[in-house]
Amino acid sequence: MALQAKDLDLNNLGFAYVNLPFRYLSTYQDGVWDDGGLVENNKLEISEASPALHYGQQCFEGLKAYRTKKGDLQLFRVDENAARMNKSAARLLMPAIPEEKFINACKEVVRANQEFVPLYGSGGTLYVRPLLIGVSDTIGLAPATKFIFTVFAMPVGPYFKGGMKPAKFLASFDYDRAATYGTGQAKVGGNYAGSLLPGMQAKQQGYADVVYLDPATHTKIEEVGAANFFVITQDDEFLTPKSDSILPSITKYSLLYLAKHRLGLKATEGDIYIDQLSDYKEAGACGTAAIVTPVGALTVRGKDHVFYSETEVGPVTQRLYDELVSIQFGDIEAPDGWIFKV
Repeated sequence: MALQAKDLDLNNLGFAYVNLPFRYLSTYQDGVWDDGGLVENNKLEISEASPALHYGQQCFEGLKAYRTKKGDLQLFRVDENAARMNKSAARLLMPAIPEEKFINACKEVVRANQEFVPLYGSGGTLYVRPLLIGVSDTIGLAPATKFIFTVFAMPVGPYFKGGMKPAKFLASFDYDRAATYGTGQAKVGGNYAGSLLPGMQAKQQGYADVVYLDPATHTKIEEVGAANFFVITQDDEFLTPKSDSILPSITKYSLLYLAKHRLGLKATEGDIYIDQLSDYKEAGACGTAAIVTPVGALTVRGKDHVFYSETEVGPVTQRLYDELVSIQFGDIEAPDGWIFKV
């Protein structure tokens, strides 16, 4: 029997896979995409020689659908996800997905699974995962000639347990998330596979995740294993790392805009040196899954640096979170072009 919304506790969700009834599937072959459409089978049939399996020729995206107070469903800056996926695809010699196709696929999946979108006020959302993989019989080191684009979704709660409260992170000097001039700016699986071991080790020690440094010098903060990083300086500047080896987070760039245009702060991308943490009074992780997670403390070579508090959210971080989430759930007006109605 097909899963129904009543089978789930939509008010008490974690961040885990749920096999919803519908997903979108489209195939690229002979230089063209087929029309694509909704399917019910959550299994993909691919060749054992698929370059996605052997050489990592794949990329993915993550975005959310939100239910507003009126009950409407909306997506947040999905056009930016489409653009970022195509940048990732270009880096790995995969075909671009037309923006309209990408956006419509996401809308179709949300619409078909709309009963699973958590109610307004529950804190839950519908997480949407677009995925592009090379699947032809290509055992040599060469790009695939056939590709699958699929979009599936699941209802989720907060990525970091406890929701919007400070978490403790560990600075990594032994592992890098991505290499200089590598694929750090692309949302590809290999970047995340490499973060599994240090992430697991950090969690075993009681940390939420690892904060990675620049791979060239290990002197500057780059990003968290599953999110981007930001700080608030002592004079209320919103500062986030600028680097060619970190993922350009849509949430981060949204916060940069909101900090400047809604909160009236100076907002910049620049260097955040690991030995100058006293220059910053607040810090946070940000991303589609994490939303905004305050960094209460960061352990650097065995020594804890506490930002605003290990138990309370800093005032600027709270304002940024409130502004962003209020836009995403339709409580306040969004900047032009940010919201896509389903």
